[in-house]
Amino acid sequence: MHTIIGSGGAIGTPLAAELLSYTNKIRLVSRNPVRVNPTDELYKMDLTNFRLIEKAIEGSEVVYVVVGFEYKLSTWQSTWPPFLQAVIEGCKKHRAKLVFFDNVYMYQPAAIPFMTEQSAIGAASKKGQVRQQLHEMILREVEGKRLTALIARSADFYGPNNKASALNLMVADNLIKGKKAQAFGDVSKIHTYTYTPDAAKATALLGNHNEAFNQVWHVPTTKEKLTNQQWIELIAKELKVDPRLQPVPVWLMKILGLFVPIMREFPEMMYQYEQDYIFDSTKIEKQFGLTATSPAKGIELTIKALKKQIK
Repeated sequence: MHTIIGSGGAIGTPLAAELLSYTNKIRLVSRNPVRVNPTDELYKMDLTNFRLIEKAIEGSEVVYVVVGFEYKLSTWQSTWPPFLQAVIEGCKKHRAKLVFFDNVYMYQPAAIPFMTEQSAIGAASKKGQVRQQLHEMILREVEGKRLTALIARSADFYGPNNKASALNLMVADNLIKGKKAQAFGDVSKIHTYTYTPDAAKATALLGNHNEAFNQVWHVPTTKEKLTNQQWIELIAKELKVDPRLQPVPVWLMKILGLFVPIMREFPEMMYQYEQDYIFDSTKIEKQFGLTATSPAKGIELTIKALKKQIK
């Protein structure tokens, strides 16, 4: 049994589809799981009820954690560590391998212009400190030989049916509605993005290769060094509209945060948007021969899915 905790969403849904290439025994765990494959087992639970996590893991060979808790510091601080501890204990009890889908928040700011799996850890933000804690929790268990696990790490991402991507929400959604695209930081800086179907394909592959475990992997991400301005222009071109842009500086985020609470969560992350942001995935490309979808093709498929949603 391969169990996805936090099924559904931008990573969980394509991951379930990709896993079918390896097994037809897939369990989807979330508050309201939706079947992706005909043989999927649905397991409905509140992921913040940590006592139930061990039962959701029971019988699993591999457990994939692709949860997206509310993007709010207080929620992350109170929920992520005990949740992950419950997952780790459940995996240890049932001898399941853990695949943890992660982001780059724990890297030192100096690593952002060129991130590899060996980049220095040293979170600069409070949310990053939470992610660093999770990273360390997993590796501590691995190093103690108490857990078999891997971390599949992604850059900022975009893709079809994605409700948590800045490119989707602030650029594509706005432009398709006739509004100006919005962007954080310096749009002249390079920013590499991961295409979510690529991330899902890689995560499924890693979870089904024993030699991939007890390591950190960067999932396939474009090597084309586009600036945020060029990403906006790609999206506008696909939509056949002008790439009109409204920058969102920190002072404006703070004002918007009075009315839109999630905006309060972004200022501490702005260091990632004020310098080049290059996410290198050479390791997985060389080891498994995976390649990333080109930005042009990824944007084409993302916009196609968005148009289908609003019809």
